[in-house]
Amino acid sequence: MAEPFADLLKESAIFVNRDALSPHFMPDHLLFRDKQISSIVKALTPSLKGERGRNLFIYGKTGTGKTSSVKYVIDEVKKLVTVKAKISYVNCRIYNSRYRVLSKIISDHLPNYAKRGYGLVDIYERLMNWVEEDGKVLIVVLDEIDMVKDLDDLIYTLTRANSDIKSGGITIVGVSNKISFKEELDPRSLSTLYETELVFPPYNSNELLAIMQQRVALGLKQNVIEQAALNLAAAISARESGDARFALKILSRAAEISDEKRLNRITTKEVEEASKSAEEEIAYELVSTLPEHQKLVIYAIALLTMQGSRYKKLTEGTETYLFSGEVYDKYAAISNSLSKEPKSSRWYRKYISDLEMQGLINTYESGKGIRGHTKLIKLAYSPEKIKGTVENGLFKESEAEGKAQAQE
Repeated sequence: MAEPFADLLKESAIFVNRDALSPHFMPDHLLFRDKQISSIVKALTPSLKGERGRNLFIYGKTGTGKTSSVKYVIDEVKKLVTVKAKISYVNCRIYNSRYRVLSKIISDHLPNYAKRGYGLVDIYERLMNWVEEDGKVLIVVLDEIDMVKDLDDLIYTLTRANSDIKSGGITIVGVSNKISFKEELDPRSLSTLYETELVFPPYNSNELLAIMQQRVALGLKQNVIEQAALNLAAAISARESGDARFALKILSRAAEISDEKRLNRITTKEVEEASKSAEEEIAYELVSTLPEHQKLVIYAIALLTMQGSRYKKLTEGTETYLFSGEVYDKYAAISNSLSKEPKSSRWYRKYISDLEMQGLINTYESGKGIRGHTKLIKLAYSPEKIKGTVENGLFKESEAEGKAQAQE
């Protein structure tokens, strides 16, 4: 009985530092992002000097180094003693409402006040007084800003605060995977933004290879991974839109597979096996972080896929194709059952496009003769897992939302 536990304590033949292979690990130098880091610093320089600067919005697909670059800048700025700004980094996956964002900022800088459980108006007024008391500039970094449910209210509150503050100010740094997210903002919010935009390009195969080699040197024992295996991982990741996070997940999973099998080398076989599980892992992680209504749309697709389309000739064999119209009807019914107002068909079509762009669904234009010309939709992953992922997120968010609203 003791043998399995003894195995846990054996030294790994593969790893030196598992954390170094994590997408969340911050190396001393971020490869191929010097230009973007310089642009961030340049955009924030007025704010760091205590002046009111322009807001900054950073865009780029998942795994292009946006968050790592911003965090790198924050860490470097905190080392400077002459900076006249305070910084709050907010993960909007967690703090996904105006109240939660403002509470997080207060918690960062006035922790004793934050513990008292004040409402939204009190928190806002205390924040304004704190900024004004010595004319400081507050830089609010909103990572995955599009995840905030009442984003219009948050943007309007933070930007209009500069009109209420007599000295000092607030600068917003928004980070998003979607360059189009501002299209959903109300004109009143857009009119208050005075922003600089920065787009992060995907990594190419050579860049991904160098990033993995950097992590291999930090996280794996010498000569445990074949060069062909690294080349394959880079090629697969470059094919998947240049996502460094995906590349690192493949690398990490391939190392784990080799370790579990008690192998001394990581070969292309382990990389091929790892790429399949890494792709699924990222897909389900992505579903859990979708904006609310995109989450409800893919939930509707998953339910209909499990139940089968109303149109039997589209569900022959193992493939299940759904009419766009029936998906919208299901989405609207789910929204109503959760006391949420369904978005218009125009927004629904945009959600379908976004879900396809992220590789979660496939769509096809039907030929003539199938109830006219329409769009057919097919889920790219297990409907059962998609359903479970969404339900888990929805129940947790609903519970947390109820607590937050009680405080507001």
